[in-house]
Formats: sequence, structure tokens, C-alpha cells
Amino acid sequence: MAELVLKEKRANSVVLTLNRPESANALSVALLTALIKELNELQFDTDTRTVILTGAGEKVFCAGADLKERKGMSDREVRQTVHLIRQSMNTVARLPMPVIAAVNGMAFGGGTELALAADIRIAGRNAKMGLTETSLAIIPGAGGTQRLPRLIGLAKAKELIFTARRIDAETALALGLVNQVVEPGAVLDAAFELATEISANGPLAVRQAKLAMNQGNEVDLATGLTIEEQAYEIIIPTNDRLEGLKAFAEKRKPVYRGD
Repeated sequence: MAELVLKEKRANSVVLTLNRPESANALSVALLTALIKELNELQFDTDTRTVILTGAGEKVFCAGADLKERKGMSDREVRQTVHLIRQSMNTVARLPMPVIAAVNGMAFGGGTELALAADIRIAGRNAKMGLTETSLAIIPGAGGTQRLPRLIGLAKAKELIFTARRIDAETALALGLVNQVVEPGAVLDAAFELATEISANGPLAVRQAKLAMNQGNEVDLATGLTIEEQAYEIIIPTNDRLEGLKAFAEKRKPVYRGD
């Protein structure tokens, strides 16, 4: 039986690939369980500087929840499954290192929610995205109603969710839903290029910058500035900070080790 989540180490990055191409990489219970296992391991991985999420194939990132599987579920089982989807998205968002979603095609419902849980999204020109749940008489239940408004603004998020509209990559770029649009076959390469650029910087600094921005985005400015100050304090005694100063003085590239 094929692995449902493929894990590949590429330099300082880890690529996690949803591997159910025959089912449009839909989020079955088994896939979600495998994904959460990999994400939990990454929580404590100090060597990995970036994580890239993508889907198997070149046409589908993730079609969202496995509706064929859900059709036979009781109300209790549906609640458990939605909780599992929510848990996976929240675990992605809580990873200490930057997460890049390489959206290599269709991403609807939970697929868009998975991309929203990442820090940065790169989409293929063939990608289509949307929180389409209201067309099924449900709502986005894995962070979509909260993360999309924070990313593109409340009014536009309401429009997209209320209408269950599917949008193309260029529209997603114009709205700020994705950071970059590339040719369909170049999505993973573009994500890895960005990951390499990020990985060249101090890994502890990048993690603290992520923490400060994520937590600061939820509070008032004064509290956010305090969070930033605390994050900076953690960096001061590190060897990487001293290496950065030394490399600058010696006019060379720094070699950061994450300590």
C-alpha cells in the first residue's frame, strides 16, 4: 500500500506530499492521521528550516474533505473527522519554521484551508481555489472563516465564502490569497527556491520572527511590540547572532547552525 504522505528531505527543507492522486488528494481519515504524525515530528525538528506542502501530481493540490468517505458517516463520526481536519490545519499553522504551500492545481474546501494554514502560498497558473462549503450546506470548519478574512479582508472573504466561489490563480494573487503564481510544472521548484532563500538566514531568528508576527497579529499594537521585544531577547545570546556580526565584518556569507 502506498504511503499517504510522502516525506522528502531537500537540503534544509522537508517536502510533505499528499499522496492520494487517484482521489484528488482528498483528506481521508487515514491521510489526516498520517499527516498529523509527520507534522508532530516536525514540531521538534531543529534541523529543518522550512517545510513545503504539496499534492501528488500536477493537477490537484487537495480537493478537501473526502466526501465519499463522509457520506457513510454518522453525525458523531463527522464531528470526529472535522476535528481531525481542524487539528491538522492548526498543527501546520503552529509549526515553528516557515511553511510554504505549493498549490499545484485544484484546492477547494479543506484544500484551501490547508494552504491558508501555511505562511506563504505559491500557486501554479492552473490552480483554482475556493472555500466552497456553503454550496454543500456546511461552513468552512478548519479555520477558513478565520484565516481567510485575516489574509484578504473581511468583506472580500465574506463574498467568497457566502458565494462558494471558485477563483483562478491570478485572482487569488490579486486578492493576496497567494504570494506568487508560476507555470504549472514549476510550482515545487519555485517553493524550493524560496525555501532556500529563507534557509540562508538565521534559523532561530526566522522562527522568532514567525512567532512574533503570528502572535502579534492577534493583539493590539502595544502588546505586539512587547511580544517582539521578548522574541528579540531570545536571539541576543545565540551564537548565530554573533556569527552574523562576524560575517558582516569579514565581508563573507554567514554560516548559521541554529544555536
